[in-house]
Amino acid sequence: MRRRAEFTETVRRGSRAGRPLVSGHLRLRPGFPEPARVGFVVGRAVGTAVVRNRVRRQLRHLARGYLGSLPGGSLLVLRANPRAATARQADIAAELDLVVSALLQRQGEAQCR
Repeated sequence: MRRRAEFTETVRRGSRAGRPLVSGHLRLRPGFPEPARVGFVVGRAVGTAVVRNRVRRQLRHLARGYLGSLPGGSLLVLRANPRAATARQADIAAELDLVVSALLQRQGEAQCR
């Protein structure tokens, strides 16, 4: 994801799940034939530019594994929290798994209503 409007729409209208290292927002858009897309937010509170880019690369690498499990047309925004700067990649991966699982579960419950 690269457009500000998509980030804004996902954060405002999507469901949210958070953990100490990573939080996420998921917006399902039924009827969109395009594949799922992921955007990343790594603010200055995480650290210097070098640290932020390293965290963003880690998140991008880990998020690739979830693209197949996300419904088509969905938008996922992942936000790195400041503690992610000093966390091991295995810890980030574990928390990302919990966040994505919670988001998919919430979206499934919302569709059943």
